[in-house]
Amino acid sequence: MTKKKLLLVDGNSVAFRAFFALHNSLDRFVNKNGLHTNAIYAFHNMFDNIMTKEQPTHVLVAFDAGKTTFRTEMYGEYKAGRAKTPGEFKEQLPYIREMLTGLGAKYYELPNYEADDIIGTLATQAPKDEFEVVIVSGDRDLTQLATDDIRVEVTVKGVSEIESYTPEHIAEKYDGLTPQQIIDMKGLAGDASDNIPGVTKVGEKTAIKLLNQFGTVEGIYQHIDELKPSKMKENLIHDKEQALLSKKLATIDVDAPVTVTLDETVYQGKDLEKLVPFFKEMDFKQFLTKLDVPEEAKDLEDVLFEVVDEFSAEMFTSEQALYVEMLTDNYHTADIVGVAWGTKKKVYVTNNPALYENEHFLKWLTDENQLKFVYDAKRTYVSLTRMAARAQGLDFDVLLAAYLLDTNDNSNDIEGVAHHYGYTEIESDDAVYGKGAKKGLPADDEVFFAHLARKIGAIHFLTPKLTEELTEKNQWQLFTEMELPLSKILAEMEMTGITVDASRLQEMRVEFSQRLKEIEEKIFAEAGEEFNLNSPKQLGVILFEKMGLPVIKKTKTGYSTAVDVLEQLREQAPIVDDILTYRQIAKIQSTYVEGLLKVIATDGKVHTRYIQTLTQTGRLSSVDPNLQNIPIRLEEGRKIRQAFVPSGKNWLIYSSDYSQIELRVLAHISNDEHLKAAFVEGQDIHTSTAMRVFGIEKPEEVTANMRRQAKAVNFGIVYGISDYGLSQNLGISRKEAQQYIDTYFDRYPGVKKYMEEIVREAKDKGYVETLYHRRRYLADINSRNYNLRSFAERTAINTPIQGSAADILKIAMVQLAKELQQADLKATMLLQVHDELVFEVPEDELDKLDKLVRNVMENAVELSVPLLADSNWGKTWYEAK
Repeated sequence: MTKKKLLLVDGNSVAFRAFFALHNSLDRFVNKNGLHTNAIYAFHNMFDNIMTKEQPTHVLVAFDAGKTTFRTEMYGEYKAGRAKTPGEFKEQLPYIREMLTGLGAKYYELPNYEADDIIGTLATQAPKDEFEVVIVSGDRDLTQLATDDIRVEVTVKGVSEIESYTPEHIAEKYDGLTPQQIIDMKGLAGDASDNIPGVTKVGEKTAIKLLNQFGTVEGIYQHIDELKPSKMKENLIHDKEQALLSKKLATIDVDAPVTVTLDETVYQGKDLEKLVPFFKEMDFKQFLTKLDVPEEAKDLEDVLFEVVDEFSAEMFTSEQALYVEMLTDNYHTADIVGVAWGTKKKVYVTNNPALYENEHFLKWLTDENQLKFVYDAKRTYVSLTRMAARAQGLDFDVLLAAYLLDTNDNSNDIEGVAHHYGYTEIESDDAVYGKGAKKGLPADDEVFFAHLARKIGAIHFLTPKLTEELTEKNQWQLFTEMELPLSKILAEMEMTGITVDASRLQEMRVEFSQRLKEIEEKIFAEAGEEFNLNSPKQLGVILFEKMGLPVIKKTKTGYSTAVDVLEQLREQAPIVDDILTYRQIAKIQSTYVEGLLKVIATDGKVHTRYIQTLTQTGRLSSVDPNLQNIPIRLEEGRKIRQAFVPSGKNWLIYSSDYSQIELRVLAHISNDEHLKAAFVEGQDIHTSTAMRVFGIEKPEEVTANMRRQAKAVNFGIVYGISDYGLSQNLGISRKEAQQYIDTYFDRYPGVKKYMEEIVREAKDKGYVETLYHRRRYLADINSRNYNLRSFAERTAINTPIQGSAADILKIAMVQLAKELQQADLKATMLLQVHDELVFEVPEDELDKLDKLVRNVMENAVELSVPLLADSNWGKTWYEAK
């Protein structure tokens, strides 16, 4: 017999988490009647996921009945000081209750009590009737209920990530405490979220220490005379009544007068008669599609499509959507399994490869005046170039547009974007094909073709909406003049690829293997024994037990030997430096030497893919293989570039990158006269900064160490570095680091003013922009959580700088592509690596290319300081740097 399982959900807590999980999309989750629906939508997803995972036999969702409870009678300030509940949230609560009825789950509230008390009472009753109990909440207060029969699931991030609290987990997390002692901990440390006072200046760590010694709050006071005289002891004595009251406030009442019985919580299953009209009212078409109801009840508009094997000129007109279907991500090698195109009213779908040779299709595809709307222009361009011809007239890219409008939402999934904007007639690829590596075409062709047709419907639905929003947000130019043209340039770069000398990589494999063996033998000699260098456990024993190095951090399985730990020990023993070197070279060997050998194509090249829609700042990412992360600070890493060579004899690799572009952008946007002057006058910026920060009059008096420190401060400022971060970078005290930062701001007041103003602007608007209107939304910029808010403030400072630098390089790439074509040069742009562009060029074109590249890069945009490009060339990429 299956054991009974009771699921208890803290309704208010989870609903509140659900509201803020989609808070950034608040304006998009509004139904036709103007009701905000983001909390309802996210609550449904959480509830559906937990029901699928737990498969409970009984369910109850508990809600708070109001602000006044027996706790506010005890302590009038209980939960006082909380921010006013947003009206957009409150208006959704009745609808969440209505939805729960349709979902077959009972909900309940009890006057004068909180949801916690309802849950606590039922949770402690249920195991007596042989129930397993699962509690779901966004609040850790309920963890005090955990037993061998009661598991508490606490939502950590939004409503999707969950942390499971059992007695074992609580003991591990709180240094041996039992669930019951969580109440005592709150009695001592208080709880700011509920305004429970606790004892003055007693935090969680101190509370745990006291409880491990004396067991309970009462136990502490029974033994108070045993404590040594201290300010903490004085506070404990002074706040005794407050501590005992706080414990009472934190204690969940497990004997509340709950009238609902366990029998009444039996899960009833979904009531479609209630759910279908409810989902329609909320405009939740996505949820409707998943219900097992007749098609006519779903009230969905389906796309009219025709499956075709023969192709006529009439099928191909301007302003049609085009979609190419592949079942794997790498469009350089993936098979095309279907193509769809058409208008809003009529869609054509085919899986007949004869399409790629059809004269009408090829004429339409290559005609730039026949405008086509697509999802992922680069993917479309590369795949069709491989099978048919280079697509022209790709006039709108839904993926790029959606990314620009919200860089937080970078799912690269047409269904996700469509649902985000309210088009729910399209199901997910996983629902049609299966998940991940198991993807295969559905057995039913009709299902497959209908799915492709709906993607065309989604593109037509989204194109005008996204166009309007891009225009409203002043991003149309960013989209049409930078990102969309760049997608074609990147496609050409990807298809061209860069030649790799496999024999040089094979030589390196031997060289690095020998080097690793030498370092390994040296480490064993220093350790006095052989051990498994790749085992953190064995390494920990050697370093911290045998060699007696100070323990920095412990893990569940022993000592931490992470990089940050070893960096702190580097000066204390030569073995640590050797271990770090060993790890770096081993990673270069496996990731780049071995990794690159595996991905060299039959043409002798690697064809990396650039992801244009991943980063929040607009920088490109490189995958399969990632050529942007080759660790060039280490000589062994730099050597990897020796394997990258030109494709032709008497050709060269040419590289050009922007010199200190982020600092130049900072000078421009901060308008700081001293920073600008240094660049305008052609000074070495780090020497100039050292002179100003250290009060030195002549450049020749700046020492190498001063320049190094000034460089760390310069780049630290760009990234909103803290005194702690700078102290770690320079190996100085936090006080010294703060003094450097204060002096910098004193010498560069324009920079300080920019930083203060951009944070103020971000707090007001909720986002920051680059010089070219690329936006980054900052959900935590006004958070009450200091760490979240501080990170958002640093991001607000950095994004306009780093993002504008990325934009400038993209502008240069678009102009370079035009200039190279107009100059009729054979030279080709191959790679983009952060601020660097890599070309291959015939030796006899080198001078022309050098002049052209420098001219375009240095004049791509007009700033108040000059842009400078550093160029080099050679027989390999290594020589070109």
